[in-house]
Amino acid sequence: MCEKHIPVLLDECLEGLGIRPDGIYVDGTLGRAGHAYEIASRLTTGKLIGIDRDQTAIEAAKKRLGQFGERVSLVHGNFRDIEAILAGLGTPQVDGMLFDLGVSSPQLDNAQRGFSYMADAPLDMRMDQTAALTADEVVNTWAEGRLRQILYDYGEERYAPRIAKAICTQRETGAIQTTGQLVDIIRSAMPVSALREKQHPAKRTFQAIRIAVNDELGAVEDMLEAATACLAPGGRLAVISFHSLEDRLVKNAISRREKGCTCPRDFPVCVCGFVPTLKNMSRKAILPTAEEIEQNPRARSAKLRVAERI
Repeated sequence: MCEKHIPVLLDECLEGLGIRPDGIYVDGTLGRAGHAYEIASRLTTGKLIGIDRDQTAIEAAKKRLGQFGERVSLVHGNFRDIEAILAGLGTPQVDGMLFDLGVSSPQLDNAQRGFSYMADAPLDMRMDQTAALTADEVVNTWAEGRLRQILYDYGEERYAPRIAKAICTQRETGAIQTTGQLVDIIRSAMPVSALREKQHPAKRTFQAIRIAVNDELGAVEDMLEAATACLAPGGRLAVISFHSLEDRLVKNAISRREKGCTCPRDFPVCVCGFVPTLKNMSRKAILPTAEEIEQNPRARSAKLRVAERI
């Protein structure tokens, strides 16, 4: 585990956002406030609004960002509600927004949160601990077909049928209560050849359950829609994702807002009424350097996409 917190793709994010000292910026996924600290330190008359659905992150950010005083406002909330949050703060438009879609280091490092398949802990996986749905409910009550579907859709798990069946078989004899029990069930359902792979056998299943518990893909869709509406002309949107589903969602969302014209290609002018709202700032996703990956292995799968409000 990485004990020292290192913000992923930090320099690339700061460059992508084009921080202005008098600008208003949003960090919609505070975590340990690494990105937020660097943004706030570049502001003079500007302001940073930090949001996180995890109250623990908000409390930690108060200490980390306290030196910036009124330059920083912190909100316990879900980034899918960004439009309402900003309206409530009397700031309907901002100059830049950053969203890091990965699980934060404190959530991974705190075994009791249940995000990690490397430690035995209660089946929780809630980013917002006031939320009702937990991994325990998903694992112990969802129908086999529904489990199989989320493993396919959210985890891209090729052994989804075997794992879903094994989970449902096991819970007939008693509730599955811990992450360790779930890992053992996953291992037992997979062929020996799969267990020899470099990737941990439970990685895709844990990813799928976490996404389902937190409705992550739905939240990202809502966030992208609201964020576009809340950016001032020339404002920048920077989004870091850590798995292919999220990256594809972000890529397609930007593309729809940049090239969403539905007219046939041979039409000389657009007649469908499409008005572009975002401009993609890089043809491909921005990836971490080899040096960053060496310093912070958790950055290995990170991808950054940046778009500008037209």
